Amino acid sequence: MNDNFRPATCGGRDDSGEFVMNVRAQMKGQMLIGGEMVAGEADKWIESVNPANEERIGEFVAGDAADVNKAVAAAEKAQPAWAALDIKERGKYLKAMAKRIRERGEELLHTEVIDTGNTITKMKADIEGAAEQLEWYTGLAIEMKGETVPASSKHLHITVREPFGVVARIVPFNHPLSFAARGLAGPLIAGNTVVIKPPETSSLSSHILGEIAKEVMPPGTVNIVTGNGMPAGDAIVRHPRVKRISFTGSIPTGMAIQRAAAEGGIKALTLELGGKNPFIVYPDSDPDKVADAAIAGMNFAWSGQSCGSTSRLMLHEQLYKKVLDRVTEKVAEIKMGDPMDPKSQMGPMNSKHHMERVNMMIKSGIDDGAKLMIGGKRPPGKEFERGFWVEPTVFGDVHPQMKIAREEIFGPVLSVFSWRDEDAIIELANSVEYGLTAAVWTTDIKRALKAARRVQSGMVWVNGVGNHFKGTPYGGYKNSGVGKESCLSELLSYTEEKSIQIFL
Repeated sequence: MNDNFRPATCGGRDDSGEFVMNVRAQMKGQMLIGGEMVAGEADKWIESVNPANEERIGEFVAGDAADVNKAVAAAEKAQPAWAALDIKERGKYLKAMAKRIRERGEELLHTEVIDTGNTITKMKADIEGAAEQLEWYTGLAIEMKGETVPASSKHLHITVREPFGVVARIVPFNHPLSFAARGLAGPLIAGNTVVIKPPETSSLSSHILGEIAKEVMPPGTVNIVTGNGMPAGDAIVRHPRVKRISFTGSIPTGMAIQRAAAEGGIKALTLELGGKNPFIVYPDSDPDKVADAAIAGMNFAWSGQSCGSTSRLMLHEQLYKKVLDRVTEKVAEIKMGDPMDPKSQMGPMNSKHHMERVNMMIKSGIDDGAKLMIGGKRPPGKEFERGFWVEPTVFGDVHPQMKIAREEIFGPVLSVFSWRDEDAIIELANSVEYGLTAAVWTTDIKRALKAARRVQSGMVWVNGVGNHFKGTPYGGYKNSGVGKESCLSELLSYTEEKSIQIFL
């Protein structure tokens, strides 16, 4: 481990069995460019604070366009040799990355928890999921197949798939390590080299990932440039040698990336841009199971900071009061606390700026006349006086014209609707600009399938919620994005198809 970078905290239990957190050191996160850990051309830094208590936990490099240019140049230099490797050889490198992620799992876990505010119990799955994704794509790689096309009788027409060259992935703050590491799998196994741009907050784990890549990967195949969207992210998007970009984040930023990318050249983009996802409940559903699913689907365990959260709970009027009361009771039982404590079920917002936006949305719900069932403020207690805390919040009597009914909050706020007419609720579900996920609950399979087909979302759960399964495409309709991830089509999207015409 680099002496300049050590976990700022580690957790354990004292003799009484109580959880304690020990501060060890400040973090100083560098970038990975061309196989070297560097501080950047300008030697500028961004402070990182623990969202749970606002304590400074370290800093990471504020990269700029000069750093991006170096990273792209290094990636471009390394790409031909990387692409020339047999798929099995590339797969060995990815498996080695997965092995080192597991070996440094505790270090990554603690870093992610204190840097993001996500609870340690849930964050464990991010670490293992990143390793699994790298391994899974090594097996999927053989499916990058071409075709033979019977276009004529006197010629042989074939297609082959080739890598783009240098590709980029821009990562959000809610799962920074997971999205960065998982996002390497498809591009690398396809023969591309990669420039990763971590988020503007919570970038400390990228240093550890950089150390792992430096140790395991050929120089230049993986490059990591931290910093703000302007200038670092913008420079990546506009760079003429970056021909393929993947971004996860907000719709406005996604639209800005589309504009900037078009000014830098003709590029292929995958955009996963969030959602205002409906959870439609028919009157034959079990109220207790629905209430449990509503809590799980809202991702309170991630403080609601999840693009797939089913944040619009649409209850048939026959179930409305019963389910709303049960949801309110269950939300009241959610234990907020130090994210490093395994007993904690919900942590803080990721940043002060984001907390302020969530609070603004809650205020708009109250001002618009929604019924605040629970939450809506900073939790009481001395341990919550500092930090970016917002209680888990439930609104009832939500109507379509309200802001909280139409805009993504990306926080722990559930909006609950009552409905009577099926056509009207499907229309309401589809009335927003988003279309990422949806859930449909009913014991009538014909009704469920019809509703699933009518809902304009890229993923629909029937009598389930929130689960992701390898090989099933994940991505949005409408302004929730373009392209799919975690499936074969993601892998193929990192290749270009070439036709070869052989004259016999």
